[in-house]
Amino acid sequence: MGSEKSCGAVVFTRLEREIRYVIIRHLGGHCGFPKGHMEPGEEEQTTALREIREEVGLRPVLIDGFREEENYLLPNKSGVAKQVVYFLAEYSGQMIHTQPEEVAQAWFLPYEEALSALTFREAREILKKAQQFLGE
Repeated sequence: MGSEKSCGAVVFTRLEREIRYVIIRHLGGHCGFPKGHMEPGEEEQTTALREIREEVGLRPVLIDGFREEENYLLPNKSGVAKQVVYFLAEYSGQMIHTQPEEVAQAWFLPYEEALSALTFREAREILKKAQQFLGE
């Protein structure tokens, strides 16, 4: 059985005292957070920051103390286990610029709208944990 590992983050900004989360629609149609595959020798946080920069053009700062994992079997690859590590990252004063080869669309949404936009239950649970971590 093989395995793959990706890293990304729940990315947010604060607008007029309200937190807005970055949600992307991947080319496959599902909505989630910016993330991508680790490169050989790369650390988890480095991967997360690189993937955020590549997919949405942001250079956020990772928030210490938040790390969540998602584990599942890839549906299109028999027996391949996938691990995705998510951090929490804040940005300000930057514009989203999506990478058209990987991202169909990106939004920055208030919590309830972000929660509704996410395709998978696991992503919704991670967003709930991020919201709680931020004390909102």
